[in-house]
Amino acid sequence: MKLIFAIINDEDVRAVSEALIENELTSTRLSSTGSFLKAGNTTLLICLEDEKVDTAIELIKSHCKRRKQLLPSSHIGGAFSTYPVEITLGGATVFVTDVERFEKF
Repeated sequence: MKLIFAIINDEDVRAVSEALIENELTSTRLSSTGSFLKAGNTTLLICLEDEKVDTAIELIKSHCKRRKQLLPSSHIGGAFSTYPVEITLGGATVFVTDVERFEKF
């Protein structure tokens, strides 16, 4: 068994969750916040059989979009400048780990 930790932008999490459900893959949602931009994310915990990992990752990848956004530079560490800086948001960060033991009560 494997455990996937998928950190997903809040704008994409609904589409990912619905795709997982349609493919009979269950997940647990945790609210999370990125440390750099303090932006809202959701971390999905997905426990599944080894042979379903690639399917889950493809579903996550196909429903998470990277997007450009302009932010004042003061939001990303600039001391006094408010000139806008283009940043890339979205996508997903995915970790896959082995599960030594799994029980469901």
